[in-house]
Amino acid sequence: MSEKRMSMSRKHTLKSLMLQVAKDLLEAEAVEKVEERKRYMEEHCPPLSLPGSKADLEALCKELHEKIIVIDEERYNLEHKANMVVEEVKDLNIKIVDLKGKFKKPPLKKVRMSADAMLQALLGSKHKVNLDLRANLKQVKKEVKEEDKELRDVGDWRKSIEDKAGMGGRKKMFESEA
Repeated sequence: MSEKRMSMSRKHTLKSLMLQVAKDLLEAEAVEKVEERKRYMEEHCPPLSLPGSKADLEALCKELHEKIIVIDEERYNLEHKANMVVEEVKDLNIKIVDLKGKFKKPPLKKVRMSADAMLQALLGSKHKVNLDLRANLKQVKKEVKEEDKELRDVGDWRKSIEDKAGMGGRKKMFESEA
C-alpha cells in the first residue's frame, strides 16, 4: 500500500493555520476570564459606601474584618484540598511507574575501596574510622634457639648441591659413606 505524502508547503500551511486557530482560542479564553472576573466582583462585592459617623465606620470595619476571616478560612481549606490532590496524583504516578516495571536497576560497577573508606562512606565524614587490625595485637618476642639455627644451615639444599658438584664433590660423597 503506497501512502501519499504531504508536500512540505502543504504541511507548513496546515501548521500555520492550526497555530492561528489556537492563538484565536487563547485570546478568546483570556477575554472570557476577564469578563467572568468582572461579573464575579459585581455579584459578590457591592459598591463601597462610606458612612459619615465614626461608629458606623467602625461597624463597617468589623463587618469587613469578619468577611475577610471567613474568606481566608475558605482559601486555606481549598488550598489544603488542592495540596492533598497533588500529593495523591504524585503517589498514583509512582504506583503507575511501579506497575509498569520500567524502573531498571543500573548495573553496578566494581569499585576498589579500602575498608577505612567504606566505613567512612557508611558512617559519614564526621566519624573518623581507623581500621588498623595490627594495632591491638599483643607483642610477642621470638626466641631463636641454637638448635634451630643448625637445622636451618644443614637443611639448605642449595649448599649441599654446590658441595657435591664436580669431581671433588663425588669424592666427598664416597668418603662420607665409608
